[in-house]
Amino acid sequence: MIDKAIQEQINYYKARANEYDEWFYRIGRYDYGVEINQRWFAEVEIIRNALREQDKCQSILELACGTGIWTQELIEIGEQITCIDASEEMIQINQQKLNGNDKNINIEYQQLDVFSWQPQAQYDLIFFAFWLSHVPPIMVNEFLQKVRRSVKPQGKLFIIDSLFSQTSHAKNHHSRNERDINQKRKLNNGQTFEVFKIYYQQDSLKDKLIQAGFQNIDVKTTDNYFIYSSVEG
Repeated sequence: MIDKAIQEQINYYKARANEYDEWFYRIGRYDYGVEINQRWFAEVEIIRNALREQDKCQSILELACGTGIWTQELIEIGEQITCIDASEEMIQINQQKLNGNDKNINIEYQQLDVFSWQPQAQYDLIFFAFWLSHVPPIMVNEFLQKVRRSVKPQGKLFIIDSLFSQTSHAKNHHSRNERDINQKRKLNNGQTFEVFKIYYQQDSLKDKLIQAGFQNIDVKTTDNYFIYSSVEG
């Protein structure tokens, strides 16, 4: 049953690839008007600045790299980036955005289901955004332990994810129970999928990271939309 649910989630992101950025940039179904959109982008800037404050490093692993929204930020702090995503469609968009980046950063792409990913190397920084919330609860500890093994000594982990907010979702997403981890998601064409979505709070995220063996954990939230954490390996 869990494998079937994971596959549906993968299929959702494959189908959503060409419209994913509409969510982040508040377009179409995600446009809540000037005031709320400005609030969103102000909070995006907070987490963007927090990421930019990370020390420059040689190697970065980005899990569930998606359309490259955050890959574009990672090239500012890393020399080599390995990007993993299950969706070929997402990777293609990411490559288009990063093609010919003027930083001359070496970017390697791997089309791979992050749920079945096994560490093959260690990195100075591991990064994932809006991903941990999609990991089924019974798999979170195992996933974070794999991440822990992939961080070099004195390396870092940086996480960004969602807080529950009515105005974070598309306007036509009607199932918005914060405690329901099985969320219905709709595409622009009306097609629906079910995905896992866990809304972590500061304490619950910190507890999960401690259980996985991380230390010096700093977890913060913005006022409405985001939770983010910088963690030492």
